[in-house]
Amino acid sequence: MNIEKQLWGKTPDGKEIFLYTIKNESGAYVKLSSVGAGIVSVVVPDKDGNLADVVIGYDDPMSYFADGPCSGKCPGRYANRIAKGHFVLDGNEYSLPINNACNHLHGGPEGFQNQVWDSRIEGDAVEFLYFSEDGEAGYPGNLKAVAHYEWSEENELTLTFTAEADAPTVVNLTNHAYFNLNGEGSGTVLNHVLKLNASEYLPTDDTLIPVGASEPVAGTPMDFVSGKTLGAEIKADFPALNYGKGYDNCFVIDGYTPGQIQTAAELYSPESGRVLEVLTTQPGVQIYTGNWLEGCPAGKSGHIYHDYDAVAIECQHYPDSPNKPEYPTTVLRPGEVFEQAIIFSFSVR
Repeated sequence: MNIEKQLWGKTPDGKEIFLYTIKNESGAYVKLSSVGAGIVSVVVPDKDGNLADVVIGYDDPMSYFADGPCSGKCPGRYANRIAKGHFVLDGNEYSLPINNACNHLHGGPEGFQNQVWDSRIEGDAVEFLYFSEDGEAGYPGNLKAVAHYEWSEENELTLTFTAEADAPTVVNLTNHAYFNLNGEGSGTVLNHVLKLNASEYLPTDDTLIPVGASEPVAGTPMDFVSGKTLGAEIKADFPALNYGKGYDNCFVIDGYTPGQIQTAAELYSPESGRVLEVLTTQPGVQIYTGNWLEGCPAGKSGHIYHDYDAVAIECQHYPDSPNKPEYPTTVLRPGEVFEQAIIFSFSVR
């Protein structure tokens, strides 16, 4: 495995931004950035052996800061939403910045995705580390988070998160890469076929906060159990789709067992023949069909991205878990280690 490290730029306050390229023997490669421990590119072959970059992103590293889509990055300390920026832990109340309607999203405007992480090559892997101080964005406890990436000869990108804290806190980490299996900048993904290992989803209110127990997807536009195109029912008159202008919902992964890898999703493009299988140890997968990509920074090679030009498949704990004791816990206590894995496995059909 060949790994190259290059200086990609500097922030206005002088922080160096590094770009890492991991290439396997077949010539397929990934690019990773120290801005938000982000996935910048995944270049893999189609059914005819032609290589293309299947992740949207930007040529300018500065475009990754505070971009609306959170493209390719690892948001935190809590990915997804916390209702009204408020939660109670061990009897103590905590207030977080409101940055999405009336809610807290992805750790707030200064979340992990908008920070330059420390980085290094570690054997055949690239590691990113971010130290979040006690009180940062309102969260309790000093927290050390590590994102560890490996790229295989079989075109599998494995991301392992670990985190430790010195006081009780909450944590939810994921990666927010957007995929277009025909190649970034090639247009809509509504013709991609999505299959989910999820027979239930979390209904939400109109601000996309879950309203309680999961419900069956059967008989609704949320049913991807057997697979269908993303566009098949995206315009259906259904609350979840009306609230988000498309899919922006957390699905409950069938057979979830803590610490065990499960298939979460399979994305397939009939045009290119590329297949992306996503596996994870996490209990949920947020499907977001890029409903608000319009107006984001200029993309790679000058491409302009439009709504529905890519889809995010975000393996994570459920939104608003700190306020929902019935959900799998996101509490991390001193002496414990948060550890979760996501595998993006690319192939052709």
